[in-house]
Order: sequence, then C-alpha cells, then structure tokens
Amino acid sequence: MQVLPILFGSTLLFRLLGAAGVTPFGTWLVSARAGLAIMFLFTAASHFGPMKRELIAMVPPSLPRPDLLVLLTGIAEAVGALGLLVPEIRFWAACGLIVLLVAMLPANISAVRRNLTLRGRPATALVLRIPMQMLFVGWAWSVR
Repeated sequence: MQVLPILFGSTLLFRLLGAAGVTPFGTWLVSARAGLAIMFLFTAASHFGPMKRELIAMVPPSLPRPDLLVLLTGIAEAVGALGLLVPEIRFWAACGLIVLLVAMLPANISAVRRNLTLRGRPATALVLRIPMQMLFVGWAWSVR
C-alpha cells in the first residue's frame, strides 16, 4: 500500500510548495493533479523494474500474454500520468486512467484469490483494494 503515502504525501508536498510561493502549485486542485501523476509514474515504473515478475503473476491466468499486458499497462500509466499535466489532453488522460483502473481490478482480485505476494507481502486485501481503486477513480475524475 505504498501508493497511498505517495499520493497523499506528494499532493501535500506540492500544496506546501504552493503555499511557499511556487505559483504552479497555488491550489489544491493543481497539487492533487500533480500528486496523482506522481503516483501513476511510481506505479508505472514498477512495471519495468524488479517487481515486473510479480505483476505478471497477478494477471488472471485466463488472459493471454501477461507479460505484454503488464508492459502495455505500465506504458498506459506513464502516458496517462504525463497527460494529466497537459491541459489540452487532461480530460482524456483522466478518463483513460479511470478505464485502466477498472480494467486492472481483476488482476488485483486474482492476486488476492491466488494468495500472491508483492514485494514479499500478501496482495492488498480486497476490503482495502476496492475502496482504494474507488478513491483513485474519484481522484482522477476530480482532477480532470
């Protein structure tokens, strides 16, 4: 559950920068948007590093080419994160990230049902994961 501290911490950091006079982060909305972008860049990076194998294992067995799906979702997360920062495409980036969050939920459910671990810890319990996904969807919608 490292993503929640990253989301909340980076949002707060950006807002503190705004309060200190860094004009681009002068509002909570802009800070929340930047925080979400940071979170998605963090999660995207995991698709290309040592955690990649664990993410591949999370893909439901019924889906083809889990390695390709992990690669594509990592790219989509990074592109969506950067898109949040571009006013002309922000709405579509947020919508794309929302679709991605919904599409990836079965992998999270599969991981819990198959008792998989991520970085040596059990996958986030569904009682926490589903509300987290809902938070991320709502956050993305609110910063569009």
